[in-house]
Amino acid sequence: MQYPLSNPVQLAHLLMSARKAKGLTQAAAAARVGISQSRLSVLETDPSSLTFEQLLALMSLYELRVAAQDKRPASAPGTW
Repeated sequence: MQYPLSNPVQLAHLLMSARKAKGLTQAAAAARVGISQSRLSVLETDPSSLTFEQLLALMSLYELRVAAQDKRPASAPGTW
């Protein structure tokens, strides 16, 4: 399933939902990625200070991946 994100609130919701879907507490998830429980709590509320390394670690833990997608419609086959 894809989760298009266009603002920090959506990312915060995704982080919390993914953690809960894995059955992890904030403390357990935070320990597995090397941050404090209080830091994870902040990130699940306001991810604006989330580093890319922390994002990748959390996504890996939650078995998700980060992808960028062009917003423009796809071109005709064989063109850029």
